[in-house]
Amino acid sequence: LNQIPQNSRPMSIQECDEDGNLWFLSNATSNKNFEIQEDNRVHLYFMNNSDYEYLSIFGKAYIYKDKETIEEQWSAMANAWFDGQDDPNVSVIRVTPEETYYWDTKAGKFISMLHFVTTALTGGKSDGDDGVEGNLNVK
Repeated sequence: LNQIPQNSRPMSIQECDEDGNLWFLSNATSNKNFEIQEDNRVHLYFMNNSDYEYLSIFGKAYIYKDKETIEEQWSAMANAWFDGQDDPNVSVIRVTPEETYYWDTKAGKFISMLHFVTTALTGGKSDGDDGVEGNLNVK
C-alpha cells in the first residue's frame, strides 16, 4: 500500500454489516471528515487488551449525509453528540476493508504473561510462537 495518513482518534463503531463494511457516525465538520475528503485511505485498529487480541484494517472510507443512511445507522448514544438525526452536522462514514491483519494469543492472556515472566526469570529466550497472526479475507 502507499503511505497511509497517520492521524488517529478513538471512535465507536455503529455496525459491521454482512459484507464486512464498518459504519461510524461522525460530525460533518470534523477533521476526520475533511481528511477523508482529501484522501479516503484509512487505517483502523481494534484491540481487546484483556485477551491480547488485535486487528488492523486498511480500507477506503466513504461519507454519507443522506437521511436514509443516517436513520439506518442512528443509535440513542448518538444523541450525546448531535441534536437528533436531523442535525445538519450528522454524517455517516462507511469503511470498506481492503487488507486486514490479526494477532491473537493461542493460550490467552494469563498463560502468555506467565510464559513471558518465566522466560525473563530464567534468562531464556521466547520462541516467539505464543500466538497466531495472519491476514483475514473479509469478502
